[in-house]
This record gives sequence, C-alpha cells and structure tokens, in this order.
Amino acid sequence: MDDIVLQAMHKWPDVPACTGWLGLDERGDWYMRDATTQKSGAFQSSDVSARGSRLEHEKLIAFIGRNYTYDAQGRWYFQNGPQQVFVELRAAPWILRLQQHGDCVTHTGLPVQVQGVWTDERGYLYMNTQLGLGLVHSQDMLHAANWLEHSKAPVQDCRTENLPQQFGFVRSPQYESRDVQY
Repeated sequence: MDDIVLQAMHKWPDVPACTGWLGLDERGDWYMRDATTQKSGAFQSSDVSARGSRLEHEKLIAFIGRNYTYDAQGRWYFQNGPQQVFVELRAAPWILRLQQHGDCVTHTGLPVQVQGVWTDERGYLYMNTQLGLGLVHSQDMLHAANWLEHSKAPVQDCRTENLPQQFGFVRSPQYESRDVQY
C-alpha cells in the first residue's frame, strides 16, 4: 500500500467502510457507482445502468490498483486512506492479461504464476494464481489457447455460481447477506 494510505490508517483507525460504490468488471475496468446507480440494481446484474461510470483517470486507476487487497472474509477492497471501499466484482477478484510469450499479469500490473485452470458453463476461462482467482481477459484468448497447448495444463470444469465459495471471495459485499442473481 502507498505510504500515505498507511499513515492515514494509523491516524484515523475507525473510519467506517463503504460498500456498493466501486465495481470491477470482467475487462478489468473500474466503475464508480453513485447512489442513483446503486438503486438500479446489483453491479453483477445484466442491467448495464447498474454498472455506473467507468473510471478513466489513469492516476486514480493506478492508485486503486496499488491499494487493492482483501480481508479475512474474502471481500476485496480498495484502501482509500483510512477507509475501506469494498469492491463489487462482476466475475473474479483479478482480470488476467496473458502476454504473447506466456507471462501473465493482473489488471493492476502484478505478475502472477498460474496454478490451475477452469472453464465455466459460458466458456469463460479462469486461472488460479498465488494472488487468487482471475478471469482471463477476452482479448487474450488466443494467447491463453497457445499457453494451454504448450503448458498442457489440465482445464477443469466449474460453475460460475460456485466460484466464490470454491476460491474464497465475495462478489458483492453490498449484498453478501442477501440473495443476488448473477
């Protein structure tokens, strides 16, 4: 985490967390979700109006990426100074980018090592890494196919709805106590 964030956490240790205001989609884009957007429905729904406004400010996106982590309950969040801003996930905690030569990095630019491969009922490709589960970015499927062919890694079947429990993450901290349709 950024040093300024750690200092703020020490100075103001009891700032309440917030939920519902930040989302990560299946292409690694961050979305700001104001109160009106949140009333449109869950970030995971098929209703595009529930996503919010896509963040485009490069320095803000980099700041979020450097301060993105998770808690003991598997809820991913962005540590914004002393406040935890819990993230709504459309797919998984990480969106993975595969390079032509086989390297794999997260949507925040962290290099990762693939530890297992799964495909769901929709044909989405997921890879488990030392940082957690990631969805392979749709633009990298050719690189993924080449990587799979050369690595001979077995691909296991999975169900989308089972991924959070299987890999220990929460898709929607805002709705974790209620039923959410994905």
